[in-house]
Amino acid sequence: MITRTIISKLIFCLFLFPFLLSAQTEVDTLMNGEESLVGEVDIAPLVDSYEGNVFITPPKVLIGDKEAEFHIKITNTDKAVGTVEVIINDTLTRNVQLIDSVGTFMYKVEKDTATHRYPQSVKIAIEGYEQDVPVKPVPLWLSILPPLLAILLALIFREVVISIFLGVFLGAATIAYYAAGGDWWGIGQGFLDVISHYIINALAPVGDGGAPDTGHASVIVFTLLIGGLVAIISRNGGMQGVVNIIARMARTARSGQFATWLMGIAIFFDDYANSLVVGNTMRPITDKLKISREKLAYIVDSTAAPVAALAFITTWIGAELGYISKATEQIASFPADQSAYGIFLSSLSYAFYPVLALLFILILIWTGRDFGPMLGAERRARLGGQVSRDLNAAEESQTGGEDLSPMPGAPTRALNAVIPILVLISGVILGLLFTGWDDAVWASDKNIFQKLSDIIGNSDSYKALLWASVSAIIVAIFLSLIQGIMGLRTAIDTMSTGFKAMLPALIILVLAWALAQITQDMGTATYLANQIGSEPSENFVRLMPSITFLLAAAVAFSTGSSWGTMAILYPIILSLTWKLGLDAGMDTESLMPIFYNAVSAVLAGSVFGDHCSPISDTTILSSLASDCNHVDHVRTQLPYAIVVGVVATFVGTIPAAFGWPGYLTFPLAIAVLVGIVLLLGRKIEGKAVKE
Repeated sequence: MITRTIISKLIFCLFLFPFLLSAQTEVDTLMNGEESLVGEVDIAPLVDSYEGNVFITPPKVLIGDKEAEFHIKITNTDKAVGTVEVIINDTLTRNVQLIDSVGTFMYKVEKDTATHRYPQSVKIAIEGYEQDVPVKPVPLWLSILPPLLAILLALIFREVVISIFLGVFLGAATIAYYAAGGDWWGIGQGFLDVISHYIINALAPVGDGGAPDTGHASVIVFTLLIGGLVAIISRNGGMQGVVNIIARMARTARSGQFATWLMGIAIFFDDYANSLVVGNTMRPITDKLKISREKLAYIVDSTAAPVAALAFITTWIGAELGYISKATEQIASFPADQSAYGIFLSSLSYAFYPVLALLFILILIWTGRDFGPMLGAERRARLGGQVSRDLNAAEESQTGGEDLSPMPGAPTRALNAVIPILVLISGVILGLLFTGWDDAVWASDKNIFQKLSDIIGNSDSYKALLWASVSAIIVAIFLSLIQGIMGLRTAIDTMSTGFKAMLPALIILVLAWALAQITQDMGTATYLANQIGSEPSENFVRLMPSITFLLAAAVAFSTGSSWGTMAILYPIILSLTWKLGLDAGMDTESLMPIFYNAVSAVLAGSVFGDHCSPISDTTILSSLASDCNHVDHVRTQLPYAIVVGVVATFVGTIPAAFGWPGYLTFPLAIAVLVGIVLLLGRKIEGKAVKE
């Protein structure tokens, strides 16, 4: 709940915003001395023999230093079809193709190098007609404010939804304000545009050729279906059956920790379900084996998000594909053969933190060593038999999270979960092959992996995900019905409960798409690239993934949301990395590995910051499901997360950006982690009680 103090800060920010824009307009007017341009400009004829009227329509809002589309219309002439020559400021020439008397050309209004001011007009000549078209560009530096505001307010409010919404509002209000010629009513129009334009376009964007783009709707439906599937297979006892099979391996403290880790890997499709199911189910077993609640919470937390981020079929994949697809759409020169799913698969070879976080748990289990606060917790549990420290009354009030236990009387049959999950996985694979199949590719001389990569890269991943998820949920309901576990009404209600659980994430996702559109409209990536320099070095570009990792970690730590961090950073970082690479003279072949690394760095940094953050949703859920004091969980997990994060950055992300292959970086990083554990870690003397 937002406190009164936070609300007062919010009101203050909104109250101050009109005055900032008003002051900016006055400054721009003094500097440029021009009025806002709205509507068509009739180009005056300079050649009497030309019997036609020429109209030019500049953008309603022109962003400085960013290419914009100008529209041309020629009437009362035979120039309905053909090519006309457009001369801009007596220097630039554009050959414009007319279709039904209408054409377009791109032009970027830049500041004068001597005065550092935007020009008051653009001189345009068309077929003997010439006119000084007045312009008033929106200062490009304003483009950084919407995403910056979203990040800063997240620090204050610790609420991602409000922060991103205000970032969208600031961008929409800025655009509408300039479109209104500096009138204050434009701010109100900007607020309305948040809903009527940006939110609606986020739900149903317009694709190439004006056709609706169904990608965003596909992501939303897929995410809802996965939420419904998780709810059904949890309540029909199937998930508990899977858990029971894995739990049979637990005989000692080492095997108990390994079983917990393995169960976290098995429940890969949703981090929330992972935390809640694994923590609640394994707690009685780990208590019996005298494993501390802090260690249980750490294993639960450090498998939930990493495995959900890495797996091909999860509640994360839809959002990740949506973020990546939206970001690449903003890059004009991006290779057309690079699909969002193909980019995601390629980025996994650079996912150092999630992979190393999973392996670090195994290293601790294998060596039997711990260090830092976790060592004290394990000694207390193993030697003193006290799985959690003595808590005060307030701390004792903490209880487990949401109940995902099977329905009363439901059999704990693993097949009730395994079969739907197999349908989901196989359905996605078959869907990708079906939608991307090309006989020519399959008949080529490429090896099997290259063929599959090309086919999947050309596939329609959204269709594959939708077909597979709806098939899986139908199978899950069918299995529940024929065994009499639940009736149809109960199954539908359970599915609806799963839908509701995904709504907070979907709200973030839709607002993220809207913010991405704002950053595209205002040229945020262009501004950031300009600040770095017109000719960035290739070495700096290769450091972008590591910079991205640290930035994502900071945002995720501050907001407690991996999804919110990805929502804010993906549209900015991917466009910026690509532009910097091209400006540094890198070709596509050499830039793509760095781009993949940057894609992975946003995801990895988000997970890292999420692990370190005490306000992270998965961190809180892991504490609750493990019945571990939340402060104790954060305090014991933080050193481990930092160690993995540092090694991932300096032994993985940076060397990979400079061309080190994965078969060197991953083994080297693992060796470094083993060395750290052997150097700092200590064995816990004493043995856990066996069954």
